[in-house]
Amino acid sequence: MEYDIDKIKQSLRRKLDNYRYEHTIGVAYTATSLAMRYGEDIKKAEVAGLLHDCAKCIPDDKKLAKCIKHKINITDIEKERPYLLHSKLGAFYAMKKYDVYDKDIINSILNHTTGCPNMTLLEKIVFVADYIEPGRNKAKNLDELRKIAFEDLDMAVYIILRDTLDYLSKKTGNIDDMTQKAYEYYSNLIANRDDNCNQKDDSCNKEDSCEKEDSCNKDDSCKKESSCNIDDSCNKNNSCNIESKE
Repeated sequence: MEYDIDKIKQSLRRKLDNYRYEHTIGVAYTATSLAMRYGEDIKKAEVAGLLHDCAKCIPDDKKLAKCIKHKINITDIEKERPYLLHSKLGAFYAMKKYDVYDKDIINSILNHTTGCPNMTLLEKIVFVADYIEPGRNKAKNLDELRKIAFEDLDMAVYIILRDTLDYLSKKTGNIDDMTQKAYEYYSNLIANRDDNCNQKDDSCNKEDSCEKEDSCNKDDSCKKESSCNIDDSCNKNNSCNIESKE
């Protein structure tokens, strides 16, 4: 499906404050860059990046009221922290106000704040892009994380979730269950991946050892043959035959 990017940007320019709009452009830029790196649809990444915060600047009390009005499910933590509802409301607005019905784009908007287990490639791209876009400057180790994001996307997701939980644990209030579930999923994914790599490394080391032993055996054989050849040059005293008996 074709999307009118200029029209989306014009609408967002009117609905978002300056900071949020610049952030949105940064996320769209980063999402398209990651899409090119990992082979995702560039246009879908751009649209998801542009619309991920389309409901962000609505006051929290109105977010809550609009979710109730449109029968959007609200969790206890979202009642406590209604700013979290911008993801759900944003996914709803993407469909109703911007005519975006692509399931992957909608889920990328829906899950960009908390993450979720087993995200699609596009969901991971938007989730990471929201955290590392060029305008961000407060999170720790951003320079290193930006590099990792273009080398190992799952690792970047894991680090973001880990650091987010660490940050939230130092604040008052509850933590959204979905963030915890997402962290546990990607923590296990990385751990299992590392274990598999270690097993492969062990296997490689054993193979290398075998190759070395085979090489040594060949060398020993060569040495014996060489010894006999040398002795053959002295066949007068049959030294090679004597050595073979010994």
